Amino acid sequence: MPEDLLANLEQDMKELIAKVSGRDVEELKPDAHFWEDLGIDSIKAIEITVAIEKKYKIRVKDEQIPEITTVAKAIEVVREALQNK
Repeated sequence: MPEDLLANLEQDMKELIAKVSGRDVEELKPDAHFWEDLGIDSIKAIEITVAIEKKYKIRVKDEQIPEITTVAKAIEVVREALQNK
């Protein structure tokens, strides 16, 4: 896996989440909770998951989706998927 992809992963993920959710990148702190802090509902969470899968050409397991509740957790799931690719 390209190192630059991992190096830029956090910023790329924040930009992707911001685009899908309509939030500013600056609002997307690692511990920002999707529902409580950012107002991202389940529909938006699915849209974010689909966008992640398309962008990184990975598959997020169905059982992982409910675990993705913060920006940091989303980044962690993508990083793991990319490393196991």
